[in-house]
Amino acid sequence: VQLQASGGGLVQAGGSLRLPCAASGRTFSRSAMGWFRQAPGKKREFVAVISWSGGSTTYADSVKGRFTISRDNAKNTVYLQMNSLKPEDTAVYYCASGPYSSYDYEYNYWGQGTQVTVSS
Repeated sequence: VQLQASGGGLVQAGGSLRLPCAASGRTFSRSAMGWFRQAPGKKREFVAVISWSGGSTTYADSVKGRFTISRDNAKNTVYLQMNSLKPEDTAVYYCASGPYSSYDYEYNYWGQGTQVTVSS
């Protein structure tokens, strides 16, 4: 599986961004998909995960109610809709394919990351 995240950029606090992650490979529709982020000087942290069917989702407390993860298996794409962005959301965002988990070490495949910068 190869993953390509995009959609990052500079946005003002309170704004929105949508990050798509396009996947290649036959196993996409059978894998959970997660989003993680890493801010400068900090460890990579879990953001959200969605099951292979899209029927289950889990979010980090820090983004609950503001971010929404979704997927379109026909397009081999997972999305992270980010609303009400805060400066503390500034990070490189990574998509990953693997089991339904909030632990990054359990994921098999990773995208290259896309930078999100939120100005105050």
